[in-house]
Amino acid sequence: MSLVKDFDIAIVGGGIAGLTLAIALNSRSIPFTIYEQASSFAEIGAGVSFSPNAVQAMKVCHEGIYEAFEKVCTRNVSPSKQKVWFDYVDAYNDVTSNGTLDTAFTVSNSLGQNGVHRAQFLDEAVKLIPKHLARFGKRLQNITEDRNGRLVMRFDDGTVAEADAIIGCDGIKSRVRQAIVGADHPSAKPVYTRKYAYRGLIPMEDACAAVGEERAQNACMYMGHDKHVLTFPVNHGKTLNLVAFRTTSEDWPDSQRLTRPGQREELLHDFEDFGPAAIKLLKLVNPKLDVWAIFDLGHPVPTFYKGRICISGDAAHATSPHHGAGAGFCIEDSAMLAELLADEQVKTQHDLEAVFATYDAERRARAQWLVESSRWVGDCYELRAEGVGNDFTKIEDQIIERNGIIADVNIEEMCAKAKDELRRRLSKPLGGEKL
Repeated sequence: MSLVKDFDIAIVGGGIAGLTLAIALNSRSIPFTIYEQASSFAEIGAGVSFSPNAVQAMKVCHEGIYEAFEKVCTRNVSPSKQKVWFDYVDAYNDVTSNGTLDTAFTVSNSLGQNGVHRAQFLDEAVKLIPKHLARFGKRLQNITEDRNGRLVMRFDDGTVAEADAIIGCDGIKSRVRQAIVGADHPSAKPVYTRKYAYRGLIPMEDACAAVGEERAQNACMYMGHDKHVLTFPVNHGKTLNLVAFRTTSEDWPDSQRLTRPGQREELLHDFEDFGPAAIKLLKLVNPKLDVWAIFDLGHPVPTFYKGRICISGDAAHATSPHHGAGAGFCIEDSAMLAELLADEQVKTQHDLEAVFATYDAERRARAQWLVESSRWVGDCYELRAEGVGNDFTKIEDQIIERNGIIADVNIEEMCAKAKDELRRRLSKPLGGEKL
């Protein structure tokens, strides 16, 4: 039977980070309320992939999260490609002299490629938390502390709510992060990575007709100078998801808007020197499509907490998508926070700062490494990484080494180590920090 916790948690944000944390807390009988600014739980973006570490973290949070993932995920179609993460292709020489499709190298792992539509994943996962624990239309304005030590949240709709602790899962533009580091700190705002991406969906039958079943139905990366294209199946193999990245020297026109409308002609112009297989696929996207600016937290956040306020997921370590690991790291955060808060020595409001200090100590270095490494590996895909260039052997080695750091971990052991550190901290007095 769970110990009664004499505190309550406010989760700000209902994307993957906030929702998986809420599910994990609910399963451990830890009191919480989740506040989401939209009218329903929502995620920005379309497809997302999970690596083996993420699946471990799902199971630590709650088995139902893993079941939701399994229900909606799409893997490579070919039986021989079930463990393949991506086939990597020289975009300029993607067809051999006899007309067959050419692969430079292949990277695999224990899970293989898997594609999940963010909204579909959330629709399944949300079934795991009671509706009365969610509040919608709540855009955070500011946080103060009252004379009793309760944290007071004011929202743009004029309402007020209180909690003993606040966990900000409010994404790359996090208000909670600003409350921790200050609105003028470099890490308070996201950074444009000088990459943008066209996103398109292609009916699988059309993609198969263009490049053949094996290339269309399995994950593939086309590598070119200052640009790359990735494709993988979604919607249980009925659709091909295509994302085409381009590096630019120009600024993004509006940092408040992460997307802009684009045209297929613009896409084809950007990638006009690619080989025939890639061009065939690019010609199949809709004439009108979205262009996404790739932002991250390139200025590392100096701390993930202040007093009884902390940040998790993209609010703490928003990353570019080149490792396909950002969402998985959000779930790692949720697993560790839930395990720490559930510890039997965490009983009252006064124990919560030690929880967040431990979480910061155990998570920040790994999470911020991902932000930096994702930028680096994105440059590897574009033959522009320093010391690597267009040497495919070096590119392959870099990808395998860095993917190993991401995936070859034991999340249960990671959480157990953090709990040992938490108990050490709780055995010592910890001075609270006022807002």
